[in-house]
Amino acid sequence: MTIRKNLINTSFQTFFVSKERCSCPLAFDIIKISEKIKKLELLKNATVVVSLSYGKRMVVQRAESSFDDLDSDGFVEVVDYDPLKKIMLVIGKSEPCIEASVHWMIHHARDDINAIMQINEREIIDEFSKRFPMTEKLFPLGSIELVKEVLKTLKNNKNIIIKDIGVMFTGADLKELEDTVLENMGGST
Repeated sequence: MTIRKNLINTSFQTFFVSKERCSCPLAFDIIKISEKIKKLELLKNATVVVSLSYGKRMVVQRAESSFDDLDSDGFVEVVDYDPLKKIMLVIGKSEPCIEASVHWMIHHARDDINAIMQINEREIIDEFSKRFPMTEKLFPLGSIELVKEVLKTLKNNKNIIIKDIGVMFTGADLKELEDTVLENMGGST
């Protein structure tokens, strides 16, 4: 059972710089790896969110996009985010996913992390509970408190469990992220 719907009570306000379709070429790279990763057994009931940073921007899935059938309309480009005012500037046709705020902060706090995959599902948490460190406290998706807790746990780790939410894999680039996910979840590289 996916946990995500019970934890969304924090959000951000989205301002659209442009309502054009996201044309970032990195979105197509995410689509390519999603073809391999979505076949993994553990992902059947999971909500999967992938983000990539480039320069000072980030490409991430839009709200309500499905990892199972991603296409170029499934992404938005985040131009900027102010976590204190909870304002996100976006290029795209719709709202970014709620995880975008946490991903943005990770990308901007850690130079060695340019690719993130967050898998929200209880079975995934159980599967990795003995392998990855877990955040200590539970906070709502998108909250600044969750950002702080995740960054604290990521300080000495690249892959973590977000308490009662899911597992987060990170990589220096999309290829490293893909390899890490497939290696840890029983897929072949």
